[in-house]
Amino acid sequence: MSDQVTKAQAFKALHVPGNPIILFNVWDAGTAKAVAASGAKALATGSWSVAAAHGFDDGEFMPFDLALANLERITAATDLPVTIDLESGYGATPDGVGMTVARAVEAGAIGCNLEDSARESGPLRAVSEQAARLTGARHAAERLGIPAFLNARTDVFLIAPADSHEGLVAEAIDRGRAYADAGADGFFVPGLVNEALIARVVEASPLPVNIMASASAPPAARLAELGVARISHGPGPYRMMMKALENAAREALL
Repeated sequence: MSDQVTKAQAFKALHVPGNPIILFNVWDAGTAKAVAASGAKALATGSWSVAAAHGFDDGEFMPFDLALANLERITAATDLPVTIDLESGYGATPDGVGMTVARAVEAGAIGCNLEDSARESGPLRAVSEQAARLTGARHAAERLGIPAFLNARTDVFLIAPADSHEGLVAEAIDRGRAYADAGADGFFVPGLVNEALIARVVEASPLPVNIMASASAPPAARLAELGVARISHGPGPYRMMMKALENAAREALL
């Protein structure tokens, strides 16, 4: 566990506003080794990619035991810190989320993403409900003695059209503050790509801000200038690799 504590502490220290940690998301042990060989400082899974690689749709349709076994193979394949995307926590209650996080930490993870989407009851959970779930996750990690990095993801922007994002900034900031109070370490705002709005969220957030890379998002250098502390690539690497594989197969079969 002491090595895991060291990795967790090192991972948290990589979240520097203006000098963001870049996570080129992986989905299995093989991709973990490839990205580690590139010089990456840490590894992160993306739930969409992991699910797709195993034949499932994203949205906790992949059985958690299978996701956990995949995580165990990844952590066994690398010495780098590994954080796992746990979607909305694979649990109906804060205690259930805590059990999920505990099992991920026991499998070697030093952090996780937890989103506030609520597919079973509506687009987004109430702030108080999500805060309680994050607190459950924090307490679970603490009981294991691991300072796991809890990356609180809000889908406020992801589920809304871009032309409505300016009117959603206040809600996102309120969620970020509540999630910080609940024990989160980072604030992930996928779908937000407007530079001015990113700057507003960064300025108001008590937590280091995570932006998802995309064709419409500012480049990494500009995100650094805006004060972003973490850049995730999400499903992008998987889609890129699958397209390259499809093209190579097509050429081979001509």
